[in-house]
Amino acid sequence: MSDQPATQAETHFTGDSPETLTLLKTRRSTGARLLDEPGPDRAQIAEMLTIAARVPDHGKLAPWRFVVIAGEARARLGDAAAAIVKADNPDGEEAQIEKARGLLQRAPIVIAVISRARPHPRIPEWEQVLSAGAACQNLILAATAMGFRANWITEWIAFDRRFLDALGLAADERIAGYVHIGSSDAQRSHRARPDLADIVTWA
Repeated sequence: MSDQPATQAETHFTGDSPETLTLLKTRRSTGARLLDEPGPDRAQIAEMLTIAARVPDHGKLAPWRFVVIAGEARARLGDAAAAIVKADNPDGEEAQIEKARGLLQRAPIVIAVISRARPHPRIPEWEQVLSAGAACQNLILAATAMGFRANWITEWIAFDRRFLDALGLAADERIAGYVHIGSSDAQRSHRARPDLADIVTWA
């Protein structure tokens, strides 16, 4: 055993952490349309993504990546979504087209969490997909801990191949979620959660 002191990254934290437990017990999503400026800056986003990437990852595959959608990119990708809706519904209502155009403009920052699970000789793709989901959860927890509000959603733009191409996804990549991040003063009511008796058994 080494006598060298542990580095900060290797330190094992012990005891209760009330702030962390409170965050985990009280976190609530905020509707994307309720998110407004200010959003996180580049340094804050980098910190959030560092935390998002710190998830269980069997084999150290990093079976996920992130696309930060901010500024002009929100409008450009909104135009792509609107064009798809118009192509599929040439006689559709203008409101439908504008709704599609605004999907990525509701919050100041949208981060696409992309699953890049692939066949592996030892590690099931399912485990890789779950790791991407964990990255989404870490991201919204990090945003909340930093004082922002967040919402993890998908919608049709997570599944339409034409939109995924516009976003730059490879053929074998999928969207695990779009995490919308911003600020909001909206009050969040308590949401009923499952009773443990209904979801827990002891083997």
